[in-house]
Parts: sequence; C-alpha cells; structure tokens
Amino acid sequence: MKYLVYLLPLMAGFTITTQAGINTQLKIAVNNQWIAAFISFLVGTIILGTYILITRQATPSIGQLQQIEVYKYAGGLLGAFFVTVIIFSVQRLGSANTFALVIAGQLLMALLYDHLGLFGFKQSPINWAKVLGVLMLIGGAWLVNRKA
Repeated sequence: MKYLVYLLPLMAGFTITTQAGINTQLKIAVNNQWIAAFISFLVGTIILGTYILITRQATPSIGQLQQIEVYKYAGGLLGAFFVTVIIFSVQRLGSANTFALVIAGQLLMALLYDHLGLFGFKQSPINWAKVLGVLMLIGGAWLVNRKA
C-alpha cells in the first residue's frame, strides 16, 4: 500500500498521454479542438457527477461555495487550457515532444511552488541538486525535440 503513492502518479502519466491521443482523435472526428475539449470535460463531469450521486458524497452549500476565494475555482480553467493545448500540440509535435516540454514546464513551476510553499505545497527550498535535475530534464526535452 505504501508504494501506491508512487504508482498512482506514474499511472496518471500513462493516462495523460493516452488521453492526449484519444482527445486528438476526437478532435479529428469533430474537426474542432474546442469542441473536442468540451466533450472531454463534459464526459468527465457526467462520470464524476454520477459517482457523487451514487456514493452520496457530502456536498457544500451555496453559502459555502460563495465564500471560497475565486482563484480556487481556476483549476477547471487550467485543466481546460491544458487539454486544449495538448489537443492542439500533440498532432503537430508528436506525443514524446509535447510531453517532454510539458514535463519541463511542470518541473520548473514545481520547483518554484515548492520553494515558496505556494498553494499548500510543503515548502522545500531550491538547491543546486534540484536545479541540476531540472536542467537535465530540460536538456532531455531539448534532445527529444531536436531534429536529428
């Protein structure tokens, strides 16, 4: 069970790449990246809504929702941006090239957020080993994207 915390993010990586391929095929079928992203989120919303209803999850009241800071609702906006950009990019750059750049971007922001302890992340100062690791990954992204 203790390895599940490591296995689940790896599996999430598998699903993101698979999702990119499936959503790109959906974009080809509907001939519009925005409609494809909308359908993808609509299906996810229906699945989550069904799960919430079936399992009788506790839901916040309207008053509780109104008290939440607006920025905390940006996850959906960021998710929509991510999915739409992936649908746009993966067909032009390929999966490996796109995700090499995605991972490089994720790590740069992760270093910053961890260093500053933003968004509830455990504060972990940037050090040379972390910077070197990220630089190596960015170098790897460059090698993956480099035309031979």
